[in-house]
Amino acid sequence: MTKIFNDPSEFAEEALAGFCDVHSDLVRQVPGGAVRRCRPAQPKVAVLAGGGSGHYPAFAGLVGTGLADGAVVGNIFTSPSAQQAYAVAKAAESGAGVVFTYGNYAGDVMNFGMASERLAAEGIAVENVVVTDDIASAPPSESAKRRGIAGDFTVFKVMGAAAERGDSLGDVVRLGRKANERTRTIGTAFAGCTFPGAEAPLFSLPDGQMGLGLGIHGEPGLHDTDLPSAKELGQELVSRLLAETPEGAGDRIAVILNGLGSTKHEELFVLWGTVAPLLRAAGCTLVMPEVGELVTSLDMAGASLTVTWLDEELEPLWIAPAETPAYRRGNAGLPAGSFSGKAASDGGAASTEFVATDASRSYAAACVAAIDAARTSLHDAEEHLGRMDAIAGDGDHGRGMVRGVDAAAAAASSALEQGAGAGDVLAAAGDAWADKAGGTSGVLWGAGLRAFGEAVGNSTAPAGMELAAAVTAFAGRIVELGKAETGDKTMVDALLPFASTFRCLVSEGTVPGQAWQDAAREAAAAAAATADLLPLKGRARPLAEKSLGTPDPGATSLAMVFAVMGPHFTNTAAAAGTAYAGRESVGAEA
Repeated sequence: MTKIFNDPSEFAEEALAGFCDVHSDLVRQVPGGAVRRCRPAQPKVAVLAGGGSGHYPAFAGLVGTGLADGAVVGNIFTSPSAQQAYAVAKAAESGAGVVFTYGNYAGDVMNFGMASERLAAEGIAVENVVVTDDIASAPPSESAKRRGIAGDFTVFKVMGAAAERGDSLGDVVRLGRKANERTRTIGTAFAGCTFPGAEAPLFSLPDGQMGLGLGIHGEPGLHDTDLPSAKELGQELVSRLLAETPEGAGDRIAVILNGLGSTKHEELFVLWGTVAPLLRAAGCTLVMPEVGELVTSLDMAGASLTVTWLDEELEPLWIAPAETPAYRRGNAGLPAGSFSGKAASDGGAASTEFVATDASRSYAAACVAAIDAARTSLHDAEEHLGRMDAIAGDGDHGRGMVRGVDAAAAAASSALEQGAGAGDVLAAAGDAWADKAGGTSGVLWGAGLRAFGEAVGNSTAPAGMELAAAVTAFAGRIVELGKAETGDKTMVDALLPFASTFRCLVSEGTVPGQAWQDAAREAAAAAAATADLLPLKGRARPLAEKSLGTPDPGATSLAMVFAVMGPHFTNTAAAAGTAYAGRESVGAEA
């Protein structure tokens, strides 16, 4: 259990600051994460590993010569935001391009993808390498859907070594993807991890059992079985990996036996005593194996076994020297380069002079009140949402929503004080939500609020059909980004019924306030009905059976938030004056 913390919500930031202070000879903190202390003397490809906190040494501990040029660091088990990824890339980029590399999780894919679009628009060459090594999370026929777990390390190492010797961006990416295609991991959990400040672990197992097929975000195993002896466990892990030997693979392999946070090295050495002989008996030559903690999950008790089948291209990169705060191989030394003690700009926008009508500014106050109402509701429900999410996920949904709405409320209030209209207030709230919450829900809520604001605009207060158009824009942006459909057991299952009901009722002449209430009831009913669905998207998908009987937390929180926002979005016509009241009547009749 995590016992050393101040404010649990600030744990990740404080841990990163402490890490950067201890290792200030090698790394420096920048907005969004950390980069190497010294910039390269000549342009080189910047390899940027990224993901949530809670996995040390991944990701910041791997920044250094022969490995990563920087790490993008999100909150605990939560994808960093697109803004964080962009800021770290700007700090690390030296003229030869940037490659983001991370595990295959929806939030990471969306946020790093959005950051890549922004960098590319500025003329910076950028690529993404996604790691998909977890054989338990999808069958071989759907390998592109697999999660990235401890195999991250092998892919990062190959790419870092290739970039260090001066390979081009295209070659670094090709080699990283090749390493990923040849990497397989299987893991097992003995006990769940506990978030700072939480009263209980994300999951628990009965005495004498383990969960086979764990994730690294605190997820339980996919299959609970009796706890075997070390010999039996080793046989289980090795047999599952060798069954997935890539076609045409040779006999030289990189091997990682990884501890998840609470499993002692001595235990891993005992397990290695079974794993190594079995691999050798299968005709494999073990090339510089690693046993220890490389990709952890806070204080989770568990272990994972990773095998990468090497060839003449990959082996020199696997054995190449590296010098980082948490990992050292050979004598990498420090490369020639310039010292850089200043943090790079976070890439944020300069102070904006807002232009809006008085009617829009009046409605903007209602938008701020709506977000404040959502903030109160989410704070009250934080623990409940987290427990729901822990059934088949990583348990961070409540905390992520609270971080997002807190940032959104502060940004919205600030924009309002500076004279922003409703559109700019909502856009500012959305950008702040996405930046501070991170993760899948963070980027979706952020993008949705921005789309809502862009539809509302800064000229008038929205009448009924204009408000319906804004809700439709919110829903459309989320569907476009998340690629989810009704029945996938996501927030979309509550969102689309809300949007369609509200639009239909308003178009039939129902006043917006009543239409919103009726639509909110539809959303709540749809969210509750997700208890009968199996998740087809996100981290919960590999643990689909465990989620039966529990509603989707994203759908639940969306229905909750929309219910409390409604009175502020729809019942403020009087505050905007009689002209707006008349427009609302016209809109209701449309």
